[in-house]
Amino acid sequence: MTGGKVLVITGASSGIGRALAEQAVRSGYNVFAVGRRSERLEELRAALGTAAGSLATLSLDLRSPQAATTIVNGALERFGRIDVIVNNAGSGAVGRAIDQSDDALREQFETHVIVPVQLAREARAALQSTRGQVFFVGSGVARIPIGNFGVYPSAKAAMRSVTRIIRNELRPEGIAVTYVDPGVVATDFHTRLGYRPPDTAVSPQLVARKILGAVATRPAVLNAVPWQTAAVAIGEHFPALVDAILERVPALSGVERMVEAKPAPASLAQIPAPENASDTSGDAPASALQEALAPVASRMRRLKLSDDFVHSLLIPGVELEPSEIALRWTGMPNKNERAVVHEVLEALADGSFLERLPESRYRVVRAPEN
Repeated sequence: MTGGKVLVITGASSGIGRALAEQAVRSGYNVFAVGRRSERLEELRAALGTAAGSLATLSLDLRSPQAATTIVNGALERFGRIDVIVNNAGSGAVGRAIDQSDDALREQFETHVIVPVQLAREARAALQSTRGQVFFVGSGVARIPIGNFGVYPSAKAAMRSVTRIIRNELRPEGIAVTYVDPGVVATDFHTRLGYRPPDTAVSPQLVARKILGAVATRPAVLNAVPWQTAAVAIGEHFPALVDAILERVPALSGVERMVEAKPAPASLAQIPAPENASDTSGDAPASALQEALAPVASRMRRLKLSDDFVHSLLIPGVELEPSEIALRWTGMPNKNERAVVHEVLEALADGSFLERLPESRYRVVRAPEN
């Protein structure tokens, strides 16, 4: 029995966070699930309608003002106590660290360091009264930083460091602090950045089970996939060798690129039309994708937004966010580049390639012709 324990989980709309919320509620815990995508949280609520525990949700961007206070107050108002906080929310970046915009740099450290510390601080009194626990979900890149992820590895390294500091600070108050190394996990975190997880990636459900088990054991460190953590630990002691190997064989970093971040520009005419299309005018007829992009084609050419890059985004089921797409395209987008990305996504939605979602997000509903 859980004794009515309350878990606050950030990043609960997908991946590890969603899997943990589902398992916790089905096990009888009360869960306060926080995520940016309100429609995903509603899907979670519907899926758990008859579960043993209770679920309350909050759609919120962790970077919004007073987010930590809003989360803690919301959980206390709904359930009257907080036993566990799981800082799971993550935000990726694509491109060289030196090329990242100020906003991209701030987002990484706010999401992975500042807000988790704020949450622990704001919930401190509640956690003292329950002798509670705080989880920080880290990453292997905190120990072996890899390129083309902006300052994401640096932010995770900072999270790993601050976890140890806060653990020592809160131990005398009866609050446990656990750092989680989840290993490489198969979630849409990778696909949103244009990467394909390797075959060795584990399921988010496995990591969620490990975290839920650690609520009872309260370890200082939880290695969800011990062999992966061991490999990282060995590599950490040979940084020059590891850097040289990853430069030659990037796939060993744990992810495989699906598309290049900024491929060479291509003309609209280079996107092939359907094989069975008839030719009555001397020119190849436009494909459905060409027709959808026609209203923004000249602006795309002017800003060198490649049709091949747009084509590569259209993987059915994947969710797209304009700011993430702009970062993937240029690494450091300016105002005009962000604007054209939004216009392209709107054109694709008008052309029935994308479904519009709340909070300026889109879901791919069909792929273009090959």
